Amino acid sequence: MDSDLLAGDVADQLVTAARTATGDRLRSVTYFTRTDYDQLYLREDLERDADVMSFIGHEWHDFKNTRNAYRSSELGGYRHTIRVFENGYLLRITTDRDGVFVTTDGLTMSDFEAVASAVLSILDDR
Repeated sequence: MDSDLLAGDVADQLVTAARTATGDRLRSVTYFTRTDYDQLYLREDLERDADVMSFIGHEWHDFKNTRNAYRSSELGGYRHTIRVFENGYLLRITTDRDGVFVTTDGLTMSDFEAVASAVLSILDDR
């Protein structure tokens, strides 16, 4: 899928990184900012009917609250969020200005860490 928000090579790198870490368990990859998004990948067997913009609004709000709430935590700095749903998982990797949602079927914690690390590296290298 083409991206209006990212250079083509960056969009391709994000999808490749997610696909490499998750294999056939990858459901979707969505790049987002506070005001817009581009769905970079959607697995063929999934419907294109999600209200992604509404979801992003909630996630940005939650990201700011989470980051502030755990600022002084003994757990260390916030890194990423994993959400568990009935039909899959959502991994949210966010910087101060943008982020990526990766949705998957079941993964191990190591798989989630690998995806998050690869995606964050790409976002930071731009």
